Amino acid sequence: MESPLASFVKNKRKLLNLTQPDLANKAGVGLRFIRELEQGKTTLRLDKVNQVLQLFGHQIAPVLDKKNNADV
Repeated sequence: MESPLASFVKNKRKLLNLTQPDLANKAGVGLRFIRELEQGKTTLRLDKVNQVLQLFGHQIAPVLDKKNNADV
């Protein structure tokens, strides 16, 4: 099953008629990174994910769990 992030990036890329190499070039990341992102690899650098998402006006950020952030 494809991850929501992978689906989002792939759908946005196709909506804008971009190839994977086009997206990699525009985002300033490698083609391999785009391929791994769209395949749902679970260990990706978030700074690079955000470089890609920034092209679509989005970003990923941590979400604090209200009941477990007392010592944060």
